[in-house]
Amino acid sequence: MFDSVVKYQAQMWESIGETFVMVGISVGAALLVGLPLGTLLFFCRKGQIYENKLVSLVLNSIVNIIRSFPFLLLVVALIPVTRIIAGTAIGTMAATIPLSIVAIAYYSRLVEQSLLEVPKGTIEAALSMGASKLELTYKFLYVEARSGLVLGLTTSTISFISFSTVMGVVGGGGVGDFAIRYGYQRFETEVMVYAILVMIVLVQAVQFTGGTLSRLLDKR
Repeated sequence: MFDSVVKYQAQMWESIGETFVMVGISVGAALLVGLPLGTLLFFCRKGQIYENKLVSLVLNSIVNIIRSFPFLLLVVALIPVTRIIAGTAIGTMAATIPLSIVAIAYYSRLVEQSLLEVPKGTIEAALSMGASKLELTYKFLYVEARSGLVLGLTTSTISFISFSTVMGVVGGGGVGDFAIRYGYQRFETEVMVYAILVMIVLVQAVQFTGGTLSRLLDKR
């Protein structure tokens, strides 16, 4: 196994870098778009300050459809969209398009669930003190739900790492693609085992970091 690791060391590091790019961009998309979208889903629910049945129905339908779509089929279905946005349907950057779309849908739902755990009394107290809608969101809701938001992002990131392993179908590369090309297809089991161990280490590192940060932020 050591000989195989040395033999494909350069390709392995390149694959790890591709995985970091795909997961990093998807996490960024989850934060920049998924967080506001999840907040809007929360505010538009029945009984909330921006209650809107139509908006809630449309947003929930879109999120649910994306979340229920088999990821590999979604990647293939989004090839025309990917080609329009990235200029190509092949490569690591192109692979980040479907991954980011899934990331936004997944994290927005987790954001909504985290905000639902905030006591209604907190919202009522904030509004009674004259807090604006923006202040209510950033100074009260996000502060109260910060532990859940971090834990949700941790869970999402682990899912993104898992999703990234199938991006080899569009030439996205990554550790999963490395395991298939250099391990499975060349009948070098040691290389595939090595790639799996790398993925396990990545997931455990993310889980440990996210779990620790979530516990530190938890005020309960």
